[in-house]
Amino acid sequence: MLAATTNPTISHFAQRLGMNFWQSLTRRGILGWSLALVFISFYAILYWSYDMDAYVYARQQQNVLAPLAKKLDAARSGNLAARHGIESQIAHVMASVALKGEGQNAYHAYLLPENRVFVDRLRNLKTQPVSAVIEGWAAHLNPLSQLIRRSDADRWFLYGFIYTALVVLMGIRFYRRWRHDKYQKMRTLSVMAVQTVLSFLLPSLLIYFNSKEFYFSYFWPLKLDYFLPSTFSDYPRAMALWAVMMSFVAVPVLTYLFGKRWYCSWVCGCGALANTMGDPFRQLSDKSERAWAVERVTVYSVLALTVVLTALIFINEFRGVDDEFGQWVFSMKRWYGFFISAGFAGVIGTGFYPLMGTRVWCRFGCPQAAILGILQVFFSKFRITTNGGQCIACGSCSANCEMGIDVRSYAMAGEDIKRASCVGCGLCMSVCPRGVLRLGNS
Repeated sequence: MLAATTNPTISHFAQRLGMNFWQSLTRRGILGWSLALVFISFYAILYWSYDMDAYVYARQQQNVLAPLAKKLDAARSGNLAARHGIESQIAHVMASVALKGEGQNAYHAYLLPENRVFVDRLRNLKTQPVSAVIEGWAAHLNPLSQLIRRSDADRWFLYGFIYTALVVLMGIRFYRRWRHDKYQKMRTLSVMAVQTVLSFLLPSLLIYFNSKEFYFSYFWPLKLDYFLPSTFSDYPRAMALWAVMMSFVAVPVLTYLFGKRWYCSWVCGCGALANTMGDPFRQLSDKSERAWAVERVTVYSVLALTVVLTALIFINEFRGVDDEFGQWVFSMKRWYGFFISAGFAGVIGTGFYPLMGTRVWCRFGCPQAAILGILQVFFSKFRITTNGGQCIACGSCSANCEMGIDVRSYAMAGEDIKRASCVGCGLCMSVCPRGVLRLGNS
């Protein structure tokens, strides 16, 4: 009898606790901000751990050698012999640290006791204090990595494994949620399969065919190196032709027939993560006119930058001269990788899921999405048709649009939707209680 009276209270408390937890996670609460910090930190360590290592190690060396530095500063104001003596002491310390094996031990024996203290401290410093952590995590996947690519796991294999696992596990959750919707089930199975096979397993298994890793689901402009003269020398001819054909034949043809959804919602790895792991955050996308204006500026700016950089790399490869121009182009490519590929697509694109919704990169920065969007607006048969007379203005369609499109305004006006940013995920159609929206071709 006691259990019968207390269980409803406990059940109600558990439900309220669960609701509060979920709202805090998905409505920019403290849990949402905390999760964003975790995502951002992970991507920062993933991309920039070796740069962090160099900075941290240098700072540690400076701290150890600080007493000698102070002595050197003091000696500079004294006689020349005293200054040379301190400089020689520092040189001996650093030389001893650099030596290995028996040479190190022999040199160490001749050092003054006070120098040995500095040497021992420097030797005990960790040369990779940041990257060692992520490499340690990767080591747990060595058996799998040895099996499918004949080498130990590194940070990129770890990342690919985690990424694929999240797409599959959260994809199962999404599939179960929409198990009565054929379109959602089919595209979820598609992104799970593409991510697992084309983006994770197949690139690694190519080692068995004496080939470099090659990602069949990515091509120019997402992969700058797949559209260069060197592509035909660096990769088997079939792979190089695949990359070129996908970029300049498949993209326009498939987009003409199906809109950008064929890639953004059925193939792309970024879209796969956005539609599975990012699904709980889709309602956070900004639907304002201002956000739409910013989107058009940023995404086409990145596309323009990508086109210019590709042209520069092309010119440099044709010249075949290693001069200042070539070094400048190489530097530009590195900065592009740092700011766009790592910073925008990775750190911001995924790290901001709990703050700005799931398609931050796809909406504001992806050059592939920009090209597909242009083709979709001006050349594609795809559109979302509306039946304005049936719309009850509930707003479910707009709330669930991950690309920040105010779908309701189009539906109420009875206007077909043919926006460059629309990825054709179909959620607006799936959540509509009156069947007002339909994905189709004109």
